[in-house]
Amino acid sequence: MRTALAFAVSAALVAGTALGLAPAAQAAGTDASLRFVDIAGEGGTVLKANVVTPAGADGSARYPVIVLPTSWAMPQIEYLAQARKLADSGYVVVSYNSRGFWQSGGEIETAGPKDIADASLVIDWALANTPADPAKVGMAGVSYGAGISLLAAAHDKRIKAVAALSGWADLIDSIYSGRTQHLQAAALLGGAGYLTGRPGPELRQILNDFLSSNLDKEDEMIAWGRARSAATHLDALNANRPAIMLGNAWGDTIFPPNQFASFYEKLSGPKRLEFRPGDHATAEATGLLGLPNDTWTNAHRWFDHYLKGADNGVDREQPVQLKPRSDAGYEGYADWKSVNANQRKFALRDSEHLWANVDSGANGGVTMLSNLLDQFFQAPPVASIPLLPRAFAGVWQSERYATEQRVRGTARLHTTVTPTAESGTFVAYLYDVGPLGVGKLVTNAPYTFHDRTPGKAFAVDLDLFSTAYDVPAGHRLALVVDTVDPLYIEHNPTGAQLTFSSPTADPSYVSVPLRAE
Repeated sequence: MRTALAFAVSAALVAGTALGLAPAAQAAGTDASLRFVDIAGEGGTVLKANVVTPAGADGSARYPVIVLPTSWAMPQIEYLAQARKLADSGYVVVSYNSRGFWQSGGEIETAGPKDIADASLVIDWALANTPADPAKVGMAGVSYGAGISLLAAAHDKRIKAVAALSGWADLIDSIYSGRTQHLQAAALLGGAGYLTGRPGPELRQILNDFLSSNLDKEDEMIAWGRARSAATHLDALNANRPAIMLGNAWGDTIFPPNQFASFYEKLSGPKRLEFRPGDHATAEATGLLGLPNDTWTNAHRWFDHYLKGADNGVDREQPVQLKPRSDAGYEGYADWKSVNANQRKFALRDSEHLWANVDSGANGGVTMLSNLLDQFFQAPPVASIPLLPRAFAGVWQSERYATEQRVRGTARLHTTVTPTAESGTFVAYLYDVGPLGVGKLVTNAPYTFHDRTPGKAFAVDLDLFSTAYDVPAGHRLALVVDTVDPLYIEHNPTGAQLTFSSPTADPSYVSVPLRAE
């Protein structure tokens, strides 16, 4: 049922995006020049592309060029509204359908070596067939396009600037964080791939092994994901030193923000990190329709400075820009460490004994829906904390706060777990609890273990997904743990139990990062 739902959601998402972008495609004909072309990718595979050049470009002048690989399952008109804006401000823009999707040839390689070779061949084509300046090459993309752009920049020194939006730097830490399969995310991507493209045999096998929890293939799956992660190629990126802008949403249920933040800290070249409310790709969505959009505005400023040399101040701003999940404006920080600098702990003193395999009612919501509601209506998933069944959910609460608590960054759970089976899964949730006991979800994260000795306790440190959330005065925070969440695949054998304790020698706690006053 879950897979069927993912297919249906994928179809609606793809169809809705295509229909929404069609008017933009029809309108693209007044100033900048638009043409649709075929580009030979790796092995001669045909990549369907479109090229937008500035008005009046006659070959007498060279322009910065930006290459845009499409998102997973999206058609080649995805970026047309932004391409026209870029062309109107003096860029050549080449957008192409990633191999294996829609009319482009080949099979889906999931940002494999052929995809990286395709990106360089598209740059070759642009330099040979448009008035593109070989010294001013940029790449950008949303989601899949972001991942390919980062990987291409590690392999092609010609790429001087990148805007990677709602993408991944670490594929394993994205959909296998906490050693837990992110079920809805993987099913959504797999379903969309089958609906709009041609998954290759390697991807089909990976999806099958991943969704069937084939632990015998775990090392192979991790190696496959690592090879497709920009974090693995960090040394090459730092040697090439492209200017990299990273943008993501706090509630991205496909590529959570933690992995982008960790990657950002390790980059040594010019860099910028932006987080906003929303879910996967929703922070950029209005910009794809040509509407005002902060993410795309800053991406344009990024390229203007690092490709055109414009003195627009983007290099002098605080490089970490965060928009809380509220009506508050942007906050600037010198680095990601500064976001997490002010930690406040609350103790988890009481032991909790849980029966596994039953959903307590606490959950992280639905991929592509729950955090979209939070983005526009500040309506995250909720649970009645007093009514959660204690046989299936552990609950610990902080004191009631006298002043507003501005949670910023990555909360961490430290606890001790004693299982009755060698494998198991639990999910930790942090809630903002009001006077009536209704909890609004602040953040969550899953954790899975294997090969543990039944009855033997072990310590767990779990980073919850990074966020920026304001807890009102008079509220408290609650940590809830249970063993079932529709977002994730759980590994609790039938009848399994988990005990969460706080030994005197190693007390359990939640460490919450708060914005300094």
